[in-house]
Amino acid sequence: MVTQSPIEAPVIPSEVKQAVRTLIGWAGDDPEREGLVDTPERVAKAWREYFRGYHEDPSQHLLRTFDEVGGYDEIVLLRDIPFQSHCEHHLAPIIGTAHIAYLPRNRVVGISKLARVLHGFAKRLQVQERLTAEIADCIWENLKPLGVAVVVQASHACMTARGVHTPGVQMTTSRMMGVFRDDEKARREIMALIGL
Repeated sequence: MVTQSPIEAPVIPSEVKQAVRTLIGWAGDDPEREGLVDTPERVAKAWREYFRGYHEDPSQHLLRTFDEVGGYDEIVLLRDIPFQSHCEHHLAPIIGTAHIAYLPRNRVVGISKLARVLHGFAKRLQVQERLTAEIADCIWENLKPLGVAVVVQASHACMTARGVHTPGVQMTTSRMMGVFRDDEKARREIMALIGL
């Protein structure tokens, strides 16, 4: 019987852990106290998870498409996809939902792939405007659809938990391409389907 060895997690460089210790001390606490002694390693592991998008190419999720769709030629919409990202200005969380739609030319992609594209870009340091554009551009360039619509709605901790301290505010960004940009009727239809 062959036993598999567990996959070893990458070693966390000592300078990464020291950077976290430095920040804890600078904030006013003792990085050597019992509750914080393992925090630098935990933070490093969390950062690896938060920013795993740097280690993937979201366009790869759109390579496999299907043309057996029974003549379907209408809008494909995935609504209310939850995501988490981090603001590149303060490293604060961005938490929200995305609505991703496209009008296929003759092929479709598995719906989970749209969510994977979102997460591939969200798991990086971001601004919401760029996140919205990156998702739309990736779908446009790789699926070659007749239209793409991406609407992102999110709350930013850099605004709610610091600075202006204004909770309950939600930012909305959108990117429309192809028929959703050029055809007012198509644009109204997709916005109605999204619920905006």
